[in-house]
Amino acid sequence: MPIERRDGYHLWVGGPVPSGADAITLGPLVIVRAGAEASPYLLRHEQVHVRQWRRHGVVGFGVRYLGSYLIWRLRGKSHQGAYLRIPLEIEADWVARRSLDTAVRDDVPAGVSAP
Repeated sequence: MPIERRDGYHLWVGGPVPSGADAITLGPLVIVRAGAEASPYLLRHEQVHVRQWRRHGVVGFGVRYLGSYLIWRLRGKSHQGAYLRIPLEIEADWVARRSLDTAVRDDVPAGVSAP
Protein backbone atom coordinates (compact mmCIF):
# COMPACT_ATOMS: atom_id res chain seq x y z
CA MET A 1 0.00 0.00 0.00
CA PRO A 2 1.31 3.49 -0.78
CA ILE A 3 2.24 5.99 1.89
CA GLU A 4 -0.76 8.21 2.64
CA ARG A 5 -0.41 11.86 3.63
CA ARG A 6 -2.43 12.63 6.75
CA ASP A 7 -2.80 15.80 8.80
CA GLY A 8 0.64 16.24 10.38
CA TYR A 9 2.08 12.82 9.51
CA HIS A 10 2.41 10.14 6.83
CA LEU A 11 0.76 6.71 7.22
CA TRP A 12 2.21 3.55 5.70
CA VAL A 13 -0.08 0.57 6.18
CA GLY A 14 1.63 -2.76 5.60
CA GLY A 15 5.16 -1.44 5.91
CA PRO A 16 7.89 -3.11 8.00
CA VAL A 17 6.94 -3.26 11.68
CA PRO A 18 9.03 -4.97 14.39
CA SER A 19 7.91 -8.41 15.49
CA GLY A 20 5.37 -8.20 18.30
CA ALA A 21 4.38 -4.60 17.51
CA ASP A 22 1.39 -3.23 15.63
CA ALA A 23 3.13 0.00 14.63
CA ILE A 24 6.29 2.05 14.78
CA THR A 25 6.83 5.78 14.34
CA LEU A 26 9.96 7.21 12.75
CA GLY A 27 9.76 10.98 12.77
CA PRO A 28 6.65 11.97 10.80
CA LEU A 29 6.19 8.46 9.36
CA VAL A 30 3.79 6.08 11.11
CA ILE A 31 4.15 2.50 9.89
CA VAL A 32 1.24 0.24 10.82
CA ARG A 33 0.87 -3.51 10.44
CA ALA A 34 -1.84 -4.37 7.91
CA GLY A 35 -5.11 -4.93 9.75
CA ALA A 36 -4.21 -2.69 12.70
CA GLU A 37 -4.93 0.61 10.93
CA ALA A 38 -8.58 0.53 11.97
CA SER A 39 -7.67 1.10 15.64
CA PRO A 40 -8.38 4.73 16.64
CA TYR A 41 -6.33 4.15 19.81
CA LEU A 42 -3.28 2.92 17.89
CA LEU A 43 -3.35 5.78 15.39
CA ARG A 44 -3.75 8.37 18.16
CA HIS A 45 -0.94 6.73 20.17
CA GLU A 46 1.39 6.92 17.16
CA GLN A 47 0.39 10.54 16.46
CA VAL A 48 1.62 11.38 19.96
CA HIS A 49 4.97 9.79 19.05
CA VAL A 50 5.11 12.00 15.94
CA ARG A 51 4.69 15.02 18.21
CA GLN A 52 7.38 13.67 20.58
CA TRP A 53 9.82 13.26 17.67
CA ARG A 54 9.20 16.89 16.69
CA ARG A 55 9.58 18.12 20.27
CA HIS A 56 12.80 16.23 21.08
CA GLY A 57 14.40 15.70 17.65
CA VAL A 58 15.96 12.47 16.43
CA VAL A 59 18.77 12.36 18.98
CA GLY A 60 16.65 13.57 21.90
CA PHE A 61 13.86 11.09 21.18
CA GLY A 62 16.32 8.24 20.72
CA VAL A 63 18.21 8.98 23.92
CA ARG A 64 15.02 9.31 25.96
CA TYR A 65 13.36 6.22 24.49
CA LEU A 66 16.28 3.81 24.31
CA GLY A 67 17.92 5.18 27.45
CA SER A 68 14.82 4.62 29.53
CA TYR A 69 14.32 1.15 28.08
CA LEU A 70 17.93 0.21 28.82
CA ILE A 71 17.78 1.50 32.39
CA TRP A 72 14.69 -0.61 33.13
CA ARG A 73 16.25 -3.70 31.52
CA LEU A 74 19.36 -3.22 33.66
CA ARG A 75 17.07 -3.03 36.69
CA GLY A 76 15.84 -6.51 35.83
CA LYS A 77 12.58 -5.77 34.05
CA SER A 78 11.44 -7.93 31.13
CA HIS A 79 11.17 -6.48 27.63
CA GLN A 80 7.46 -5.77 28.18
CA GLY A 81 8.06 -4.42 31.69
CA ALA A 82 10.75 -2.03 30.44
CA TYR A 83 8.65 -0.96 27.44
CA LEU A 84 5.66 -0.13 29.63
CA ARG A 85 7.86 2.10 31.83
CA ILE A 86 9.27 4.26 29.03
CA PRO A 87 7.97 7.79 29.77
CA LEU A 88 7.36 8.48 26.06
CA GLU A 89 5.15 5.36 25.87
CA ILE A 90 3.33 6.31 29.07
CA GLU A 91 2.59 9.76 27.63
CA ALA A 92 1.42 8.33 24.29
CA ASP A 93 -0.86 5.84 26.04
CA TRP A 94 -2.29 8.49 28.38
CA VAL A 95 -2.96 11.04 25.65
CA ALA A 96 -4.52 8.44 23.35
CA ARG A 97 -6.81 7.14 26.09
CA ARG A 98 -7.81 10.64 27.22
CA SER A 99 -8.54 11.82 23.69
CA LEU A 100 -10.71 8.76 23.06
CA ASP A 101 -12.29 9.02 26.54
CA THR A 102 -11.17 5.51 27.50
CA ALA A 103 -9.00 6.60 30.42
CA VAL A 104 -9.87 6.00 34.04
CA ARG A 105 -11.24 9.29 35.28
CA ASP A 106 -10.25 10.51 38.74
CA ASP A 107 -12.55 13.53 38.52
CA VAL A 108 -15.77 11.47 38.27
CA PRO A 109 -17.29 10.08 41.50
CA ALA A 110 -17.81 6.32 41.66
CA GLY A 111 -21.10 5.20 40.17
CA VAL A 112 -21.48 8.32 38.01
CA SER A 113 -21.02 8.21 34.23
CA ALA A 114 -18.39 10.49 32.73
CA PRO A 115 -19.77 13.35 30.63
